[in-house]
Amino acid sequence: MIASLLAAESGGRENFVVLDVRAWHWIVLLAVIVAMLLVDLLVVHREAHEVKTKEAAIESAIWIGCGLAFSFVVWWWFGAAATGEYVSGYLIEKSLSIDNVFVWALIMGYFRVPQKYQHRVLFWGIFGALVMRAVFIFAGIAVIERFSWVLYIFGAFLIYTAGKLIFTDNDHVDPAESKFLKLVNRVVPTTDELDGQKLFTRQNGKRLATPLFSVLILVEVTDVVFAVDSVPAVLAVSREQFIVFASNAFAILGLRALYFLLADMHNRFTFLQQGLAIILAFVGVKMIIAEWYHIPTWLSLVFIAIVLTASIGFSLKYERSLAEAELAHEAFEHSETPPPPSER
Repeated sequence: MIASLLAAESGGRENFVVLDVRAWHWIVLLAVIVAMLLVDLLVVHREAHEVKTKEAAIESAIWIGCGLAFSFVVWWWFGAAATGEYVSGYLIEKSLSIDNVFVWALIMGYFRVPQKYQHRVLFWGIFGALVMRAVFIFAGIAVIERFSWVLYIFGAFLIYTAGKLIFTDNDHVDPAESKFLKLVNRVVPTTDELDGQKLFTRQNGKRLATPLFSVLILVEVTDVVFAVDSVPAVLAVSREQFIVFASNAFAILGLRALYFLLADMHNRFTFLQQGLAIILAFVGVKMIIAEWYHIPTWLSLVFIAIVLTASIGFSLKYERSLAEAELAHEAFEHSETPPPPSER
């Protein structure tokens, strides 16, 4: 499969695959997504509990496995070229979503949400994200097909966003500064007290939103912000609504498990943000030059995988170097400490 995938060339409109997607293809895709969400909500996380690292790692591996396994379904239904576009879109969305995870960690920390309640908030956040991504994808493809010059705007915006990623830091995000959240709190009566993992509660006969509702609103808002970047990025490797939505859906379905696995590891990925910036800049350039030269899907796939792997690898190596330097410094200071008077 891999050899054929790398050898496949995209065809059809503007060098992208053109698929004959039937209604039953969509029904199967949506049924699989709904089934996975229901199993996660009603079976795996029916009871609120703190998600440990081991559990998060196992769940994350399962979600990633499901996302990659669907590439075989795409292969079976539509062939190698479509599979290449799906895997490329999946890798782009998955890599760009990592930054979203770290912003979620800032929001959860700011509102001091107990970890055992975080999964339920993120579940509904992911559910809302799927709906909004569908809107973005269908609208984006419709606009591109009607006004091809929009590609230049999308491409320039992705390059601009890449520059912002290099020169800004998500650690400076302050949830308290959200004007949208302030507006919501004015419109929706809110209490400062949690009521388990409920989004709404009753106090003195009045129905009030809990702080978890505010957290959910911010999670949805951040997803909209990130979708503005990631959806155009995926549109640089595919123009088929089915492929773009499927790759987005499977990538973000596993974000909850990835959150519990990576939320406390932000500082270890020193060069991840720069890696994401390179990926965004690459797909931005790919989108702008598409009229004159189409970068093959297999080359995009290889480039994204190499950059993502290298940024994580260099980050881990850098952290090890810092740790070794710190230990050496402590050892040096200890050796330079003068002996106590009794030993002189």
